[in-house]
Amino acid sequence: MKASLRLLTKRRFAPLFVTQMLGAFNDNLFKNAMVLFVVYTVYSDPRAETWFSAVSTGIFILPFFLLSALSGQIADQRDKAAVIRIVKAAEVAIMLVGGAGLALAWAGVAIHLFAIPLMLLALFAMGVHSTFFGPIKYAILPQHLSDDEVLGGTGLVEAGTYMAILAGTILAGLIAIEVAAVAVILIAVAGYLVSRQVPPAPPLGTIEPLDYHIIRSSIAQVRATMHIRRLFLAIVSISFFWTIGTVLFIQFPPLVKNVLEADKSVASLFLGVFSIGVAIGSVAVNRMLGGKVSARFAPASVIVMGAFVVAFHAVCLIWNSGQPVGELMSLRDFMHHQHAVVLILSLLGIAIAGGMFVVPLYAFLTTTVAKSHAARTVAANNFVNSGAMVIGSVVTLGMNFLGVAVVNQLLFAAAMCLVSAWLAWKLHCACD
Repeated sequence: MKASLRLLTKRRFAPLFVTQMLGAFNDNLFKNAMVLFVVYTVYSDPRAETWFSAVSTGIFILPFFLLSALSGQIADQRDKAAVIRIVKAAEVAIMLVGGAGLALAWAGVAIHLFAIPLMLLALFAMGVHSTFFGPIKYAILPQHLSDDEVLGGTGLVEAGTYMAILAGTILAGLIAIEVAAVAVILIAVAGYLVSRQVPPAPPLGTIEPLDYHIIRSSIAQVRATMHIRRLFLAIVSISFFWTIGTVLFIQFPPLVKNVLEADKSVASLFLGVFSIGVAIGSVAVNRMLGGKVSARFAPASVIVMGAFVVAFHAVCLIWNSGQPVGELMSLRDFMHHQHAVVLILSLLGIAIAGGMFVVPLYAFLTTTVAKSHAARTVAANNFVNSGAMVIGSVVTLGMNFLGVAVVNQLLFAAAMCLVSAWLAWKLHCACD
């Protein structure tokens, strides 16, 4: 553990770590400021709120599906540090557009005509930003770290990412939307400045021509990766995990408002608790595995995750806010509710178990193949993950269309955990 934390003092790791944290922080500050504003201010219908939450998630994910193959090629065949600086410079421009959308929403000017479309456009662009940054943040680790540091570095990146998600999520629920409009721009500028300190990471293999054909390059990249059995199992396991995560994240804002009858500060608390839990799980599993890349705890972790989802569902079923019609509980009132502690602990359990499940699987992606192909392997994973997450969004919309209550949709996520456990067990048997 101490050895992993020492990486935070090294230039070969620290600037990347901070750049990633600032990007994740900004993503979530912007997205949650937008979603919470729309859910709590614009719409007053549970189905419309779930629809908007699902659509915004789908818009963010879509670039991963379209551009992951290209992003993996660029990351492996160009200097990764140079690509990071270009991506972070683009974030500044993106947040100028997103900030304008938030400012228009605050002013009440053309909310449906301009404000929401501008915010969704910026969200899509941030999805593009994350698509190109994602392969690099993992693939650069084997290039800058020794073999026995990769799992620890991966765990720190995941923990830092989710702590940033926590901070961005909480801040989105606490600050006014006009403040968020300015903050997202300033944070983007800070991210670009820090990114300039990432050490060079030149390509390690033969430079090949880039294939800009989205479909052909995506198929080729997945084929080049999925024939390796343990990579196939790791990628599919991660995909199922993110399908579960997508369903849960879509449900949180409307569930908090319409089932728990609480305000947006409680929605932020839920997303924050989830982020803390994943961060704890990410660091804990590295300690339990002693730095060895292994899937031996993954099956049990995801089964425990499913059990906590069922527990969370059960508490939601018996929840009674006692609020007058039309009034929402504040964070203080929520924390004084008799079932609040059990609900939060259930959510924390979901997240800790999820972090313990997914971090070793990400380490498989960058340690199974040659370093010169690490980014393309991560990109292939992102492509498959994004498809699974889009499916999760569509399934959520389908359940919503069929009238399945938000609280009962949680059981779909719990059932998916069993499939993930089976896949993780097969991975464990194939590798250990």
